Amino acid sequence: MAFYKDERIALFIDGANLYSAAKTLNVELDYRRLLSEFRKKGRLLRANYYTALVENEEYSPIRPLVDWLQYNGYNVVTKPAKEFTDSAGRRRVKGDMDVEIAVDMLTLSERLDHVVLFSGDGDLTVLVKSLQDRGLRVSVVSSVKTQPPMISDDLRRAADNFIDLNDLVKIIGRENSSDEELSEI
Repeated sequence: MAFYKDERIALFIDGANLYSAAKTLNVELDYRRLLSEFRKKGRLLRANYYTALVENEEYSPIRPLVDWLQYNGYNVVTKPAKEFTDSAGRRRVKGDMDVEIAVDMLTLSERLDHVVLFSGDGDLTVLVKSLQDRGLRVSVVSSVKTQPPMISDDLRRAADNFIDLNDLVKIIGRENSSDEELSEI
């Protein structure tokens, strides 16, 4: 990873996209270790985690993670997910966070040197190029070691630095731990 100690860094995590990549790689992420690792890379100014939440459910499986992240150094950005029934009659949930990620990145861009985007969504390619035009370096974290790859080819090519999530597993993967709060996440 190409980082400089004096860089002002921010993490932008597309929660659903990162979850899908980690699940496909059969990896559980340790968000405490992830934050710690990027704090070592430079001056970490912000760590934003984006996710849509299904409202009106008695239990949401993402809620414990969201609560933990909020209490442990992450700025969590949520919005209500939209529920619908597809043409086959299956219940689907949609909660695209691209606009929220883009607005926050552009808003913070004047105060940053390096953006780390955890997503493989090709819709964010234009955003990456815009940030680069403003003088920022952009690293993208996703995976090509899955079938199919979890990152769009255009986004990967646009990034200044591509980091394969699989290569980070030893650093930010969850170890078996008796730590109760980690086992809940």
